Amino acid sequence: MNDEIKQHVYIVGSKSIGQYGGFETFVKRLIEQHKDNKRIQYHIACKANGDGCMDISKLPNVKIINKNEFEYCGAQCCLIEVPQKLGPAQAIVYDLKALKWCCEDIKKSEISHPIVYILACRIGPFIKKYVKCIHTYDGKYYVNPDGRECLRKKWSPLVRKYWKYSEKLMIKYCDLAVCDSVNIEQYIQEEYKAYNPNTTYIAYGSDVAKSGLGDNDSSYLEWLNKNHLKDAQYYISVGRFVPENNFETMIREFMTSKTNKDFAIITTKNDDFLEMLNDKLHFKDDHRIKFVGTVYDQKLLKKIRENAYGYFHGHEVGGTNPSLLEALGSTNMNLLLNVGFNKEVAEDAALYWSKETGSLSSLIDTADKMTSEERSEFGAKAKNRIINYYSWELIATRYNEIFR
Repeated sequence: MNDEIKQHVYIVGSKSIGQYGGFETFVKRLIEQHKDNKRIQYHIACKANGDGCMDISKLPNVKIINKNEFEYCGAQCCLIEVPQKLGPAQAIVYDLKALKWCCEDIKKSEISHPIVYILACRIGPFIKKYVKCIHTYDGKYYVNPDGRECLRKKWSPLVRKYWKYSEKLMIKYCDLAVCDSVNIEQYIQEEYKAYNPNTTYIAYGSDVAKSGLGDNDSSYLEWLNKNHLKDAQYYISVGRFVPENNFETMIREFMTSKTNKDFAIITTKNDDFLEMLNDKLHFKDDHRIKFVGTVYDQKLLKKIRENAYGYFHGHEVGGTNPSLLEALGSTNMNLLLNVGFNKEVAEDAALYWSKETGSLSSLIDTADKMTSEERSEFGAKAKNRIINYYSWELIATRYNEIFR
């Protein structure tokens, strides 16, 4: 098929393909779903060095082009070097360098009607000149606003102001904002109505495939033994260890519940936040609370989800959260913070709690009394939500529509 009828799509904002995070998984699943689609040519920017960088050795069937370029599932992938002394500003510089590469490649290859799709709103103050370049070639600039980054408590007030200002400009100049949550789309439409933003809703994806590991698999048993846990006798939570994911509420409420099960917290390291919470809650005195670190083996993580008695989800900032979708696809009993993002995804396939004292603890006690049949019924509903609304096949079809 001739190049002239191909739609060239450049993706900026993920650090890698399939490694480390939600956007990275999205990019991998999207180009895998479209690997036989001869009418779309993907060009993917990847981080060459530093935190979260692309590890090509962990990606199967890669074709190495040169030291800065490789091919995966037909997608052209470019490694972008980023100075390591920039701290948090690395992410901004990475996006800018990746966007510069896009514009240079479009110009060099004389590509007409390209689409440049930017994941997250980090570079608003610098976006206008790049949009002008994209439009010079009759191209379009799409953005995924992600969640409401300006509300994250980990940022200082000054950084939050930057995020808000950056988001405003990313939306102002975009040709299309692709929102992964109905709630986020409504927010964009209301908050930036002065710009009359063009928006659409396409969710994040997931699946209901089993882990493939048995109950006696050595990796699973070793994980249980190492963390002093018993099969199917633990609740879990999976997510970054940051205040807006409401670990404080989950730990406090778990400690006041009557459950004899454990709470395994699968999360990133944050020693300062950990000590602050312990000074406040003294959870180290409760043998049921167990911080078990991260689990990057996806088969093992899925097995841990499958065999958990229940899953707690406390995320309150963001759109369609990947860890929630993964829980719905694997764990029968899901107890979610009652906010619009979470209810939109799970509907009646989960139980909901608020941050009020006693809300989650009473829900835990209720869940503990449920029969396996009752929990299985919730699990069936949850998996149907994934199959009918959040499958990667469905997500890839929707992206094909907006790209074509």
